[in-house]
Formats: sequence, structure tokens, C-alpha cells
Amino acid sequence: MDADDADDRKEPTHLLEMQVEDLRRELIELPAGFEPTRRADLLLQLGRTLLRLEKTSDAWDAAREAFDIYTAAQKWEEAVQCCDVLFASDQPQSLAALGQGIWLAVTFPVDPELTVAMLQHVIDETPPDSQGAAVAAIVAHYVVDLRAPDGKERENLLFYTNQMLATVARRQGDVHDQAAFDQWFKRLELNDPARFLPRLRNVVDVLVQSDWWIDRDALTARLPVQ
Repeated sequence: MDADDADDRKEPTHLLEMQVEDLRRELIELPAGFEPTRRADLLLQLGRTLLRLEKTSDAWDAAREAFDIYTAAQKWEEAVQCCDVLFASDQPQSLAALGQGIWLAVTFPVDPELTVAMLQHVIDETPPDSQGAAVAAIVAHYVVDLRAPDGKERENLLFYTNQMLATVARRQGDVHDQAAFDQWFKRLELNDPARFLPRLRNVVDVLVQSDWWIDRDALTARLPVQ
């Protein structure tokens, strides 16, 4: 039985390694004149697979190259997906990748579920008393409310973001009932997007520092509403 269990554990790794080989071969064999985003798609898949193999440095390299291709093509959702891989790779610039992924996910019409996942990382990574976690939770809720179409997925996402807020409230203010939650919510000015959205920018700036890979100001200037 022990031998069988060992073989079962090895099989997924073997399959993942085969997938890595296939993806690398596809990258080498891309035809002349290929669409650049085709290479980025393969690199993103490669990064995810390498991450599952715990080859974090190689996963970083693949996703980082894909990020540059996607941003050049203004493929923002795919660029955010790269940032998720880059953050999970746990490299020296992973927090910068998280910050840039959050900025892109909130600024552009990215899938709200992906946006929520990026903001969840902030809650997971910040100290219990950090107001950055509260800002991340309310922005997640705000984005879902704005972007998610009516239906079961919207309901599930709103339920999840409400739980994010409740978790942060309990963690920060020992909040255990609705009255205490309402007081905490109002005290942190989480009821006003004009207050909490600029604070998200501060959270992003702390994560990225000066290590921006995109021109934030140029992208902002091209937005229809600023």
C-alpha cells in the first residue's frame, strides 16, 4: 500500500512536468509572425504549471514576461492573472506585483471574481490591526456591486465580500454584532467611495514602492472618467 501511495503522489508531478515540456516546446515552435499574446498565453500557462511544481523562480520568469506582453496589448485581465502568479511565486518583487495587479483590477473592467481574489491577498498579508485590510474588503465589495451582473454568481460574490468585511471587523475591532459593525464601518468611513478609494491607492503605493512596471499616470490620463 505504501508503494502504491508513493506512486500516486508521483503521478501528478510527472504529468505536470510533461505539461511544462509541452508548453516550452510550443513556445519554441511558434510560427513566424505569431500574435504576441499567443506567446503570453503559453507563458501564463507555463507559469501556473511551474508554480504547482513549486518551481517558483521559473514561474516568476514566465509570468513576468507574459505581463509585459499583455500590458503592451492592453489585455488588462490577463495582466492581472500574471500578477496573481507573480505574487504566489514569493519572490523579492512579489508584493510589487500584487500592488500592480490590484491597481489594474480596480482601474479596468476586470472580472470581479479575480479582483476580489487579488484584494483578498491584502487581507491575508496585512497585520490584524491594519486599516489596509478594511480598505481592501470594502473595495472588493464595491467592485462586485458595480460590475457583477445579476444572478447567482453576483449573490455568491456579494456574500463572500460581506464575509470579508465581517472577518476584518472581528479581527480589528472585536466586532461581534450588527450595531458594533455599523459603528466600526462608519468610523473607518467605509460607506463613502470618495474616502476609501484614495486610501486603496495608498495601500497600492506601499506594496509597489517605486517599482512600477507600467505608466500609471499615462494609463489614468486615457481613462474616459478619472
